[in-house]
Parts: sequence; structure tokens; C-alpha cells
Amino acid sequence: MPARHDTGGFAARRPRASAPPVPSAPSAASVPPVPSAARSRVIVAGQGYVGLSLAARAAEAGHRVVGFDVDERRVEQLIAGESYVVDIPSARLRPLLASGAYSVSTDPADCAGFDIAVITVPTPLREGLPDLSHIAGSARMLGGFLRPGALVVLESTTYPGTTDELVAPILAETSGLTAGRDFHLGYSPERIDPGNTRWSLENTPKVVSGVNRTSLEHVQAFYRSIVRTVVPVSGCRTAELTKLLENTFRHVNIGLVNELAMFAHELDVDVWEAIDAATTKPYGYLRFVPGPGVGGHCLPIDPSYLSWWAERTAGRTFRFVELANDVNSHMPDYVVQRLVKALDRREKDVKGSRVLLLGISYKANTSDTRETPSARVAELLLGMGADVYAADPHVVREVPIEESTELPAEVPDGVRLVTPSPEELAAADAVVLLTDHDAFDYDTVTACSTYVLDCRRRLSGDNIEIL
Repeated sequence: MPARHDTGGFAARRPRASAPPVPSAPSAASVPPVPSAARSRVIVAGQGYVGLSLAARAAEAGHRVVGFDVDERRVEQLIAGESYVVDIPSARLRPLLASGAYSVSTDPADCAGFDIAVITVPTPLREGLPDLSHIAGSARMLGGFLRPGALVVLESTTYPGTTDELVAPILAETSGLTAGRDFHLGYSPERIDPGNTRWSLENTPKVVSGVNRTSLEHVQAFYRSIVRTVVPVSGCRTAELTKLLENTFRHVNIGLVNELAMFAHELDVDVWEAIDAATTKPYGYLRFVPGPGVGGHCLPIDPSYLSWWAERTAGRTFRFVELANDVNSHMPDYVVQRLVKALDRREKDVKGSRVLLLGISYKANTSDTRETPSARVAELLLGMGADVYAADPHVVREVPIEESTELPAEVPDGVRLVTPSPEELAAADAVVLLTDHDAFDYDTVTACSTYVLDCRRRLSGDNIEIL
């Protein structure tokens, strides 16, 4: 049976104040709601990191929101008021469920009668090629309920042309309506940074676009009801390229400092000190730091959409993306190489050595394990015969970490979960800090560990080696 939760009803809300001309970083509670006239029935297709954040904010702003997802386990968890997204704590989610401002369902019938629908589904790579099947499926489902005057917005990261060439025709075919004439259609790239306490959905400027002027006006009106600043662009292709540009910029610069870190180590130069010194320049430089690899959806996947699109449309590869992919995807291999050499200096073979990995998620203070480089590090070490242990307080929750045997699907079989206690740290032949969660006791890590390969520059001491 499809899962759903809908109790109905809204609380009285104050009119929305005008947005300031310059974006700032207020708390979520300071962002005012929309007036009652702007309330709409909103469907958010996909309830992951992006979709749940959007659904919660739209519900808080006064819209009546249905979160749709095909993952029954995920929906059941949300119905129970348990959030799996760090930026949407359960305490924030439960009042929205109780009031009926937010409901969640796996039943497409619950999407009927929408005024606004937003598609926030995954866009993975399959054998190096963009997989837009989730977008297409969502468009077909929503098209069956599309009414004249309704608005559909795509937020999923994709290559330029997807909204016009894929979503619009599917919606037209399934509804019998024409985009830009009978209904409104646009694209607005998501800008969700899990765990970022300064920049949230509410105060991060939102790029918006439409297939024509009227569609753009409707897209702007919706996002102005939930965010402080909207940034309109001329068309959907520009908005789609904007998202790829943002992520490719980060990917390329991280690849640059990762490769520089490898050369600097060979030349016995402190790359971290050089980065600190370069950061003092007040213009022409942005700080990026090395690490064990990149994770999440944005960096390992999104730039490849740009590279694929460039080759498909222009007939040549995007060389910067290809280089960054090569460097960043091999950083876990480099981490293991450094660890093997460190063990060898201590007259230890990696085979049979006890290695403790600190951090499973790809990013500090989050539980997001998508494309995490920690999984590749663990896989390589297991393949070399090491006894691999891991600790991550954000990934395994609700039960004491030492009692849980369940690890994310991304982590290979053979990794054993432990708490980073003084005894576990002392028992390890090597500790590898992969994700620098604030929850780790770094004084204890330094004091109790024989050797630590610190991939995040959080530690110092004679037993610490910095990546």
C-alpha cells in the first residue's frame, strides 16, 4: 500500500516582509512567510536532500505541500516524523506534518490538483552517460495531473536543453497542453549545501528561468514566496548551464590543489602553509584545500554532465573537467599509497595491519555518503589485506554505534564499525582522518594514536602526517 500522511489545516501567518537588496545570512526563523493569497498546492517530486529542504521551507511559508517519493522506506520514515537530512531536523519536520502543511506519499494520486510542481529527483551517471530516467518518469507522472495555468519547475542538475527538449514534450504528450501557452514551465538549479549553517535555502540567491516571459514571472513569484532573493536569467538553458558552471568551478579548483598537494609532498614543501599564505591576498584568489577525494552528487557527477554535453554538441571534450575528474577520482588511491609508505617506514605490511578510518560520509558534520571517497579508501585497503575499521557518528544513528552492524550500501563488506575510543585508537596500526566531523575528539585522537594520516589538516603532533 502506498504510504501517506495528510492531516490538513494551516496556522495563521503574518504577511511577508519585503526582501533586502543584498543577501545576508539570517536564521531560518527570521525569514517571513508569504501572505495567504500566495498559498498554493505544491508537489515536490523527490524527497532527498534537495526536495525535503524545499518542501519544508514551502510548507513553512504557507503553501500546502505534498512530498512525493517512490522510496517507501524513506516515506515511512518521514511519516514517522524522522528526518534523514541534517538541515531539516525532526523537530522542524514534525510540526509541519501535524499541521497538515506538509504531507508525504508514494501514491501518484496524491499529486492531483497541484498548482505548482517541482522536480528534485536524482540525475546519476550510468556508465559515464547522463541518466535522466527519474526526470522523465516524474514528468510523465505529473503530466497526468497537469491543469491549465499550473506551473512545473525542474531543479535537478542536468545539461542545457533538458527542460525544453525533454520535460516540455513529455508534459505536453501526457497532458495535451502546451508549455508556455497552457501551462508554465521553468528551471531553477538547486543550491543546497548540506551542513552549511550560514547559507540555507532561504537566504541563498535563487537563479530562476522560464520557457517564456509568462512562465518566468510565475517561477519568480513562487520562489519569491520562499527565498529572499531571486536572480532571473534569460532562459532555461542559461540556468541549466549556471548550475554546471558553479560545480565545475569547484571541481576544477579542488583538482588543482589536490594535484599540487601531491607534487608539494614529493618536493618537501608544505602546501597547506602555501595555501594559508595565498589566502591573505584580498583579490584574485579563492581558497580551496586538498582532501581524500570528492563526494556527494555535485562534484563527482555534475561536471561530467557538462563534459558530456560539450562533446555531444560541440564535438570535443571539456579538457578541464576531464583533468579534474582524473585527479579527484584518484585521490583515494593516493591516500592509500601514502598510508602504505607510512606503514612501511614503521616496518609494517599493510596486509594484516589494523586501520581505523575516521569519517564515512563525504562531508563534515553530515550523514551524506553519496559517492564518498571513504568507500574507495576502504575498498583498496581491504583488497590489500588490511583489517579495516571505521567510525562515523553521523552515518549510524539512533542506536549505540558499537551495537550496530549496518553500514551504508556505499561502504564495502568487511569494514567493521567501532567507536573512536582511546582503546580503539591505540589498537590501530594507523588511523586515517577522512572526514573531519566536529564530533570527533581530536585531542584524544592525537594522544592515543600511534600514527595518523590526517587528510583534513585538523591535527598536529609528532605522530601526525598531513596529506
